[in-house]
Amino acid sequence: MSWLKKHPQLTSLLLGASCVFGFAPFYVFMLPILSIAGLFYLWELTTSPKQAAKLGFVFGLGFFIAGIYWIYISLHDVGGMPFWMAGLATFLLCAFLALFPSIVGYLAKRSAHPLAIAAILWVLSEWIRDWIFTGFPWLAVGYSQAPFSPLAGFAPIFGAFGVGLTVTVSASILVFIAQHKQRRPAISGLLAIWMVGGAFSLINWTSPVGNPTKVALIQGNVAQEIKWDESIAIQTVNQYLGMAKQTQAELVILPETALPIAIDLTQKNMAQDQVLAPFKTIASGDRKAILVGAVSQKEETYFNTMLGISSIEDVQVYHKSHLVPFGEFIPLKSVFGWIYRDWLNMPLSDLSRGSVEQKPMLMVGQKIAVNICYEDVFGEEVIRQLPEATLLVNASNDAWYGRSNAAEQHLQFSQMRALETGRMVLRATNTGATAIISNKGDVLATVPQFTTVILNGSVQGYTGSTPYIRWGNWAIISLLFIALILLWGRKKK
Repeated sequence: MSWLKKHPQLTSLLLGASCVFGFAPFYVFMLPILSIAGLFYLWELTTSPKQAAKLGFVFGLGFFIAGIYWIYISLHDVGGMPFWMAGLATFLLCAFLALFPSIVGYLAKRSAHPLAIAAILWVLSEWIRDWIFTGFPWLAVGYSQAPFSPLAGFAPIFGAFGVGLTVTVSASILVFIAQHKQRRPAISGLLAIWMVGGAFSLINWTSPVGNPTKVALIQGNVAQEIKWDESIAIQTVNQYLGMAKQTQAELVILPETALPIAIDLTQKNMAQDQVLAPFKTIASGDRKAILVGAVSQKEETYFNTMLGISSIEDVQVYHKSHLVPFGEFIPLKSVFGWIYRDWLNMPLSDLSRGSVEQKPMLMVGQKIAVNICYEDVFGEEVIRQLPEATLLVNASNDAWYGRSNAAEQHLQFSQMRALETGRMVLRATNTGATAIISNKGDVLATVPQFTTVILNGSVQGYTGSTPYIRWGNWAIISLLFIALILLWGRKKK
């Protein structure tokens, strides 16, 4: 304990960095609880809100630098930004995100019930990260419990933020146990939380509907550096055509922007004749349905799109709605446009948003709720197409982040979406992590990253609503605000 008092900032930095090992690909789900408990204990040792804020900021730096270092890879290695600018941009993003635990520490230390307030404010701060500046909820602590922890049983009821609350409450109780002699009620409460979560995980919130469907998820492994090279565009299209043709699956899913050619869906043109027509021929001749990613065009407007091709004449369309700032659109273009003009080689940086009211695609007896890449980080947006949808599909391209932990972390977010919705999730990606996920969040099948391969499997559609589908995030957020109001005004006994 004396070492903690002598080196609180170093301890906080190490606690933040160790917290990352609770997430994929490591899945040591107890580590975030212990790391946050360590930070809460450090806050208890401080004598002022200002000290607590500093420790929270250092914890956040350790956490986010260790957790999202791959932003540097996308900016420098793939995007071509100078190393110093990419490093600075990555650090500034981590420093901004570190402000959230810093503010939590400051406000908790000012309250009469710091442990309880800290547990509540931590989750509320992650909820704010979910929407502020279009949202970046990456590494919200609730995800660390999916799918192996008993606490993941709360996901179908209260979603990722509800699971996050059980993490922070568990951390607060551990600190309380370490500080007080009257530990029995606290230990009983901690055990109750974990036992109830385990019991909830045994409940089947949804039920199977229809017959299983044979699927093929195609991982093209096209290097990001050459993906948009016009000289190999037709070669890439032919590669995907050949892979789609050889599989015997009923539903074939290709990655995000698999076709490196803009498709004008408003009129018949060369792109449709040379690119979409062969896919339609395969779909009609082999009685398959094919979901393929492309950039679609309507006059001067471009979308990140998934095209649903089957034996029916009309192509079903899903346009990505939640775009990545600085990746797919340029906020304040007059201010930041020079970065793209002078320092970055990033295609598709100024796309348009699709509607938030899009409906599931009807294909091979399944009602498929499609989302593209980053969209499945937002649980409340995924449930817009539910409970109508029987199956979730995420098409991604995480090649931007190289051989980092980003793809595995992204996979874990999809596992949380499966738990929240009680639906199976199919992930078709360019370089990984391509996977079939059960309605309980377990990875049933996957393939090695950075390989050209087809993942064949079978999926079952599900029907029904989990409580989270009906409530979204507002149930847990409302409870948190009510608890915060009740606790903040109470004096310490």
